[in-house]
Amino acid sequence: MIQPVWASADPSDETPNERHDRQLVELLNALRVVLPGVQMLFGFLLAVPFTQRFGTVSDLQSNVYYGTFLAATAASVFLIAPASFHRIVWRHGRKRQLLQVSNKLAIIGTAFLAVAIAGSVGLVTSLLFGNTWAAAAAAFVAGLIAAVWFVLPFVSRLLGAPPAERPRG
Repeated sequence: MIQPVWASADPSDETPNERHDRQLVELLNALRVVLPGVQMLFGFLLAVPFTQRFGTVSDLQSNVYYGTFLAATAASVFLIAPASFHRIVWRHGRKRQLLQVSNKLAIIGTAFLAVAIAGSVGLVTSLLFGNTWAAAAAAFVAGLIAAVWFVLPFVSRLLGAPPAERPRG
């Protein structure tokens, strides 16, 4: 397998274009990880209203379902948007802008995905165990996602790179 020049190079020796290429590959790889899960969740939510049991859900459950469905829709839109943006601005000298916009779209999409996952857990739990357990389960999942997907990376970012990874000189 042929590796890009920047794959083995010291990141401090990268040109801006090489850095943008590396960052774009990293972003696209992250999106490749998350998109199948979003598509599966969206497909599941599309099918739910067509099941026999859906006619028996309460108004609250119906509202939770619809909010969850809209969150999954928004997650899909925001997480697929970087590919569309890339296709439109590709080869127009806007790689830095592409990275900045795509990164923001991915973060927003991930936030909507978090809402959709927590809502799905709440809806399923409500159908199985009632609304009290559903609220607890959805809150737990939302808190867990917030901690692992958002708080941990932001804290890591605020603390900076570990001493062994800091540039020397």
